[in-house]
Amino acid sequence: MASQPNSRPIWRGYLRLALVSCPVALHNVLRGGEGLHFHLINPKTGHRIRMITIDAETEQEVSRRELVKGYEFEKDHYLLLEDKDFEEARVESSSTLRIAKFVEAASIDPVYFDTSYYLAPDGDAGEDVFVVLRDAIRKAGVAALSRVVISQRERPVAILPWGRGMICHTLHEPRDLRDADPLWEELEGERPDAAMVDLARQLIARQQGRFEPEDTEDRYESKLRDVIAARLKGEGITPEAEPEDRGDNVVDLMAALKASLAEGKPPRAKAKAPASRKRTRRKAS
Repeated sequence: MASQPNSRPIWRGYLRLALVSCPVALHNVLRGGEGLHFHLINPKTGHRIRMITIDAETEQEVSRRELVKGYEFEKDHYLLLEDKDFEEARVESSSTLRIAKFVEAASIDPVYFDTSYYLAPDGDAGEDVFVVLRDAIRKAGVAALSRVVISQRERPVAILPWGRGMICHTLHEPRDLRDADPLWEELEGERPDAAMVDLARQLIARQQGRFEPEDTEDRYESKLRDVIAARLKGEGITPEAEPEDRGDNVVDLMAALKASLAEGKPPRAKAKAPASRKRTRRKAS
């Protein structure tokens, strides 16, 4: 039997391609409660504060368990919705990840990627179908496009192979994204110096490496943990020195690129003078 992940599925249903399907489940990629968490404290008493929900008109406190969802169809007028209303709105993607089409994985601009979920078999049944689809997608170098309903919203998703399983990325809709063109209007017509681009490419090649998960470490949080640990011990901690500001914003880009390329290179050894020249100098002296 397949080993079960530590997390509970956030969605269960079927992965379907044409007439082929298998039961699958989506699991959160991110762990909960791993980062630093802070509480709001009243500094006069040292006590935590409590957030309360109040009626906007009567200002009476209301229990969260009593609250329902409402749709504002007119100013300050709401249609109250019940669980059965959301159930009646179910569509196929509420329970089935039907693959609509395949696209080249590299053709999906990274700006469209939103939240990631692990896609895994849900039980023993259909594991053979799951691994066949996984390997076929991997060998084709494509992403499977589908849709799924999560938290009362249908989301477009891209499914990609990931290790021994697959991963499901929800995608932003174009309307979700702000127009970036105004940010770059002044760059229109700008043509960089070819020699500078070549120097920059040399700098890129020298620092090129392989992505490692450790590259994503939150160094600020790590430092903050050190500060908290030191405070608990009654100690202080020396902050890192700020980089020295030379006070000039005008930079000779060509010189800066050349200097960057020169950083870290061992100094060149001075060429030894020919032996015959040394003897001539000795006689002259």
